[in-house]
Amino acid sequence: MTIVTIERHVKKINDRVAAGNRARLNEARLFAVNVLSAPGAGKTSLLERTIEHLQPRLRIGVIAGDAQTDFDARRLARYDLPVVRILMHGGCHLDAKLVERALDEIDLDALDLLLIENVDNLMCPAGVDLGEQLRVVVVSTDGGAERLLQYQPALGSAAALVINKTDLVPFSHIDVKAMQDQAQQVNPGLAVFATSCTTNAGVPEWGDWLARHVSRDTTA
Repeated sequence: MTIVTIERHVKKINDRVAAGNRARLNEARLFAVNVLSAPGAGKTSLLERTIEHLQPRLRIGVIAGDAQTDFDARRLARYDLPVVRILMHGGCHLDAKLVERALDEIDLDALDLLLIENVDNLMCPAGVDLGEQLRVVVVSTDGGAERLLQYQPALGSAAALVINKTDLVPFSHIDVKAMQDQAQQVNPGLAVFATSCTTNAGVPEWGDWLARHVSRDTTA
């Protein structure tokens, strides 16, 4: 009973901070996307291709949650955009307080889109609100349709699923349509994109969908 009470207390505090983050982002007319992924899904590569597709029509910033190193943050900083690195020291997810501190390091009024690269984990972050306006889940084709059932909480709270590494399908014989169907059984409203960061397949469609959400939110 004590454990449950502590967990609820922690969640209540996090949700209060997340609401403050969202208010700051809305005031700055800045659209934030929480990008969650399974390990090895190619999330950083997808963010690179997304940035390449959306610059310069959108002013983009990144908050990068790195488990141990600054490798991902350095990769994204090559695109001449503001990147705030959060070193997790083995933590399993970002929380609203960490994002709040990162927002203090960013000129929010100078950006249109903020990409929050969460830690490679689809279990722990699913119930943690960061203050984002939209949540995206990234998986790779080598995960298979059945494995998506392990991630129902993450899929249920997401607006979009990106099935990455479709260039590997000829070698792995994975059924991407089955993965899409499985995910949409969990969340019927889920938008699904099949992408390859190697061939760039699907990236324009995914990027344009995201840009429409940014435009719709910031002009409302």
